[in-house]
Amino acid sequence: MLGHGQIWAAIDALAAKNGFSASGLARKSGLDPTTFNKSKRIAADGRPRWPSTESIAKALDATTTTLDDFLGLVIGGAPEVRKTVPLIGLAQAGDGGYFDDGGFPKGQGWDEIAFPDVDREHAYALEISGDSMSPVFRDGDVVLVAPGAPVRRGDRVVVKTTEGEVLAKELARKTAKQVELRSLNAEHPDRTFATTEVLWIARIVWASQ
Repeated sequence: MLGHGQIWAAIDALAAKNGFSASGLARKSGLDPTTFNKSKRIAADGRPRWPSTESIAKALDATTTTLDDFLGLVIGGAPEVRKTVPLIGLAQAGDGGYFDDGGFPKGQGWDEIAFPDVDREHAYALEISGDSMSPVFRDGDVVLVAPGAPVRRGDRVVVKTTEGEVLAKELARKTAKQVELRSLNAEHPDRTFATTEVLWIARIVWASQ
């Protein structure tokens, strides 16, 4: 007999396998972002709450996963992972308290996500929101960021300004006086900042696409 925990563990495994958090998988599936959250798994009276067959079907369709493959996750559980990394939504990243002055994650406000091949110290994940980075990065995609890794022209990077703005762009040019960023979406302008206006730059080393 299948247990309540097995089904939810399989959903978590499906999310991790595709580079999503539980909420990211829900958004990718066209569902309310809280559909697969842990708070939804227990009813107010303490009884286990099961995910709907419709929500599971939408998650399988969004990740092009067959029912047989999903049942394999139910039976086998989550895939082996080497490390979990902090996860935060890109829209929240401009708020204070999440990063130190070098762009390294700090504090207690992070969720977590599992990645199978993370070997970079201090790596963390950002969950993309909106369409400002499409078609390269879409709403719900997760990118792995490595602060401290060397950056060069053509790298996709996350930049935080002294004004608290956080952008995902391509590094077009970096000199002693300014940083030039190329937009990933043709409908959004390129940006240029004086180096004094840039708090940190971190390279994107992996994306969930």
